[in-house]
Amino acid sequence: MKTLLPHFLLFFLLFVATMGVSPEYTRPHPRPLIFRPHNRSESEPQQVHISVAGKDNMRVSWITSDKKVKSVVEYGKTPGKYEASATGESTSYKYFFYSSGEIHHVRIGPLEPSTMYYYRCGGYGPEFSFRTPPSAFPIEFAVTGDLGQTEWTASTLSHVGARDYDLLLLPGDLSYADTNQPLWDSFGRLVEPYASTRPWMVTEGNHEIETFPIIYPHGFRAYNARWLMPHQESGSTSNLYYSFDVAGAHIIMLGSYTDFDSNSNQYKWLRGDLARVDRRRTPWILVTIHAPWYNSNLAHKGEGESMRKAMEKILYEARVDVVFAGHVHAYERFTRVYDNKADECGPVHVTIGDGGNREGLAMLFENPSPWISVYREASFGHGRLRIVNSTHAHWSWHRNNETDAHMSDEVWLESLSSSTPCNQINISSTSPNDEL
Repeated sequence: MKTLLPHFLLFFLLFVATMGVSPEYTRPHPRPLIFRPHNRSESEPQQVHISVAGKDNMRVSWITSDKKVKSVVEYGKTPGKYEASATGESTSYKYFFYSSGEIHHVRIGPLEPSTMYYYRCGGYGPEFSFRTPPSAFPIEFAVTGDLGQTEWTASTLSHVGARDYDLLLLPGDLSYADTNQPLWDSFGRLVEPYASTRPWMVTEGNHEIETFPIIYPHGFRAYNARWLMPHQESGSTSNLYYSFDVAGAHIIMLGSYTDFDSNSNQYKWLRGDLARVDRRRTPWILVTIHAPWYNSNLAHKGEGESMRKAMEKILYEARVDVVFAGHVHAYERFTRVYDNKADECGPVHVTIGDGGNREGLAMLFENPSPWISVYREASFGHGRLRIVNSTHAHWSWHRNNETDAHMSDEVWLESLSSSTPCNQINISSTSPNDEL
């Protein structure tokens, strides 16, 4: 009996961990950390990334070792020919014995939709290019969380970049620097080939907090300095939560690690932000958080519950379509849900904390699966949301294989703004099906 128990336990754990995975699939092992060194001159830009910064505008962010480089971006529609320029601001920070380079942020525009622009940062170094998002449907979002910087991260990014998309959403846990500040620089260099060509819109995770008692009590020092998001443009007073419009979608990036109760600034901002949404102009509403409100994985169980209790009703009444979360290093999709029950007028909750971080996968799920959980799998990968028109969108999740990305889950979604039952007072529940 002493020898049988460990074998039985091992079999049980493997069975639970591999639920929903095809028999021929071999689950990947963790892969080593990638460190990207700085191989440009001190005045040349590094860690270049772009983000949406209000209507018809983009923010270009980069870092230079030379603190005298001007915060200016030259840009135009023809390679090497810059018809316009804009000047912004720069900042830097210290963290114990670490001193960052000069961090530049420049807002450029107005820009035309669905247009390729070529740009140069600070008047030095290589030319970059990006394409602006469209002004109308269709639009495609790539979604991945808990990236880190391992060989699996590189695999995820290569799969994301292998197919075209318009904008990337990242629900927290970017670099996994965890106070080791040079890893922030390495992460910026790793993602630059992708984040400099399409807007990356991020929100914070627990690995961005980086507090230290007395000396750095408030946290997010590196995150706020490096990844400036359009909080001011959306009326938010904090870089930890904000919103923006793109094509016909309103996207809200919430902060799981700042106050969210009914007396908080975030709560009051969210109510005001949703009250201003015009579903005729933006028929889709997407929300991104870090700690999931619904989770059948044993990892981080219940950590999003207090935020769910504080804010779920607001999202439900606003008819939010999809809520993306990270934190749990696995993939899970729920049916439309509200207050722990299937509800045809609630959002679809998707956990996608599977970008490739160094901590590995969250292998253990509850057994049996709760019936509101439609698909779950502990694998690295990324998701894609293609909003086709004002009424329908296609969601798919792509597992990282060695050489390609295999689509393992998909569903067609109908926008709640177009759902007659959800615009009525009496709302009935529904069970999961192939179209939500």
